[in-house]
Amino acid sequence: MDSIKLSTLAVILGLLIVALNLYGVMKPAAFGAAARKFPRNTPVGYPLMLLATVWFIWYVYQEPIADFAAMKPYLCAFFAAVGVGACIFVQDYLPVRGLAVLLLVAAKCLVDAARWVDTEWRLVITTLAYVWVLAGMWFTVSPWRLRDLIHWATANDQRTRLLSAVRLAFGLVLIGLGLTVYRTAENKEVMRLSSIRTWSVERVSVERVRVNGDAPTPRSHAPHAPRSSRSTLPTLPTLHV
Repeated sequence: MDSIKLSTLAVILGLLIVALNLYGVMKPAAFGAAARKFPRNTPVGYPLMLLATVWFIWYVYQEPIADFAAMKPYLCAFFAAVGVGACIFVQDYLPVRGLAVLLLVAAKCLVDAARWVDTEWRLVITTLAYVWVLAGMWFTVSPWRLRDLIHWATANDQRTRLLSAVRLAFGLVLIGLGLTVYRTAENKEVMRLSSIRTWSVERVSVERVRVNGDAPTPRSHAPHAPRSSRSTLPTLPTLHV
């Protein structure tokens, strides 16, 4: 299945980052209070964990490796049971665990979108994806680390506003890259593939004409030499004794 375009993904991601952190810049106290409640806000953890589980199962189902084709139904059922079981039996720091899994599967989406874009600026998205992978693994093993990080980042209004402004600026950078650099690189790639396709069609047409022009004339249309009713024998020289 074709992945989402990098330009579209960068704009969507940038808008989400801007929307979240604009609130932190304008109202740092309320933003900090809401952020500190997140790690143990179990009702928020249910949709995060279920969304991450469905997304992960979808990736497993789309996996083209033939060695696991027969096992896909069992693997999907197993991972679904793990996701639902986590919502029931592992409710401590459930929002953090759901966010951690969501970061891991979202990182794959980022890498897939940035893989074939011919620009060095794709490393911005690729680097962000690997940061998400490291954060996802760290928060899965130690979910209370996110609680400590949030408490440090929102210790006072000045720090909350400053860090929110930094993240907001990064979101604006992503939007700018998506609307300019990434879109230009994608358009160039489309034009390159179109020119290659046109050249291939023309090349096939030329080869077809050349082959047909060099083909031997069919026997049914070949000219026949006129035949005489009597066979002509060669004349032998006369010998004189």
